[in-house]
Amino acid sequence: MRFSIPFATIVTLTLTLFVTRSSAISILLGNDDGFAAAQVREFYRLLKADGHQVVLVAPADNESGQGGRSVFTTSRNLTVASEFGLIPAGAPSLGRDPADPDVWYYNGTPAACTYVALDYVLPTFYDNRTVDLYLGGPNFGLNAGPFYYTLSGTIGGTYAAIGRNLPGIAFSGANSEQRSYTWINQTTVSGYPDPATIHAQLAVDIVTQLVGASKPGERLLPLGYGISVNAPFITSLTNDSCISPSFIQTRITGGAVTDRTVYNATTGTFGFANELTAAINTCINGDCALPGETDVVDSGCAVAVSVFSIDYDAPLGPAQAGVRQALAPLVGFEKAERGKGSKRSIMVKAREGLSSKCGPEPDPGSLFFASASAPASVSQFGARASEVMQSDCKYCANTDFFFM
Repeated sequence: MRFSIPFATIVTLTLTLFVTRSSAISILLGNDDGFAAAQVREFYRLLKADGHQVVLVAPADNESGQGGRSVFTTSRNLTVASEFGLIPAGAPSLGRDPADPDVWYYNGTPAACTYVALDYVLPTFYDNRTVDLYLGGPNFGLNAGPFYYTLSGTIGGTYAAIGRNLPGIAFSGANSEQRSYTWINQTTVSGYPDPATIHAQLAVDIVTQLVGASKPGERLLPLGYGISVNAPFITSLTNDSCISPSFIQTRITGGAVTDRTVYNATTGTFGFANELTAAINTCINGDCALPGETDVVDSGCAVAVSVFSIDYDAPLGPAQAGVRQALAPLVGFEKAERGKGSKRSIMVKAREGLSSKCGPEPDPGSLFFASASAPASVSQFGARASEVMQSDCKYCANTDFFFM
């Protein structure tokens, strides 16, 4: 069953709309719940039904919460049966599902599965097939917010693929019961499809939109970019209150939680609870006007769609410049040389006063920016200088200079 779901333009900075390409692409699929999990297998089935080339390489067992850890087994064979007993103990640690040659299991973490797929399975068994898109999930359980971004194995396997130059999308859903694909209900009491089928179809709809909106031969996402999708609890087992959610573009921060420790005096052990903090919800990058993905999936029947990158550097600006200044001169900063006479933005912090031919004297301790033609040899941030000569301007006095 297909659902007609309006899809907001989630990557307007990257897509040229209304230009179609071949609808069939090459997909590498993974997750952290295991190769036999209901939602990933429904996703696999629906992607294949749409004509895509799909290879699924996923953990032999549930590897949730592994984040981006890349752990490879040291055993040639499985020491215990795989999840749901589908592969017996003693079978190879890497192998095919006996029922489907394009479904693979590996006894490792999700990130390790991504690397095994790219560096062994595809080159060895698929004639080094090129991959157009990596897909992770749909995960059993949400992965909304920065804390879960780093904790999730589904997202970890995805950003492992992004780091290997692939576009990647991670899908997660609020339905968290771990189920085998053999337990999927063809019909439910409510008469609607199984939640695993609906989660899979929601994910397929995003793939279809992204592929259809791209030009032939171009990347589906810019290098280093990915998408994290969090879907709400699907109610189809009992009712139709949330079976066709809308899609909303979100940011990862906003309403997000992290962990805090809870001590149980009776057992003498520790547990955890959620804690809402300002730091984990501070909007530093991206569009701060967007709603937070945690708030969106918690507030109703809507799918949160967040665009992210794997460039974790803090942005340029007063905050980073202040940190650089605090670290100088202990920590040097060398920037790539530009052509001689090229324009540079110069941030000057006056300490005891500053005289300048380029503008009025600022108050001590103030910051201002100027643009000037600086010699190419001047490339150190945080350098204390009593005088820096420019082609048309001279700053002097006890000042700090930051060349941007």
